[in-house]
Amino acid sequence: MSKPKTAERGRQPRVAPPPPPPTRRERRLARRVPVLPAPREWSPDPDQVSTPWRSYATTFISLAGLGVATYLTLAHYTTGITLSCPDTGAINCEAVTTSKESVIFGVPVAVLGLCFFLPMLLISLPWAWKTSRTIVAQARLAMSVVGIGMVFYLVYAELFEIQKICLWCTSVHVLTLAMFVLVVTGWSDATASWPDFDDEL
Repeated sequence: MSKPKTAERGRQPRVAPPPPPPTRRERRLARRVPVLPAPREWSPDPDQVSTPWRSYATTFISLAGLGVATYLTLAHYTTGITLSCPDTGAINCEAVTTSKESVIFGVPVAVLGLCFFLPMLLISLPWAWKTSRTIVAQARLAMSVVGIGMVFYLVYAELFEIQKICLWCTSVHVLTLAMFVLVVTGWSDATASWPDFDDEL
């Protein structure tokens, strides 16, 4: 007759011993390091983000401002180009563009206009208004604030220090003001493609 198996003879199977309890140092480290949920990837569908009309308006304004700033820069550095502007009475473009206020820290104001409208053109294109990169909208807003601040200074200089008005400079001031208004009022359009950080928590 064959012998019964071990389990049948009343022997219990061997059970592995329980793991040792965590030490005091391990418990302290566990309390210090929080367990965060894994971040979720978020990428908006470009087809679902509509292109705001302000993107086309700011692009046109940037192009117009870039053209005027280029014209003023050429007139500043080239003697063969004269500004098409009357020089009688309160309106005198040459008196304004050749004054000491037309140069800031050794840089002509016309060149500063180029440095403003060229990057604004790049970050005002339709793709820049639809991008989910927050730095683009923030840079556009920051540059608009700097631009309108410069406009306030230049208008003050024309009215109270030079006491002459430059029509070409005034056109740049109006374009900069329009850019500022469009960027500020279009902040919700610029942030429409941003991820909803409340959903990530």
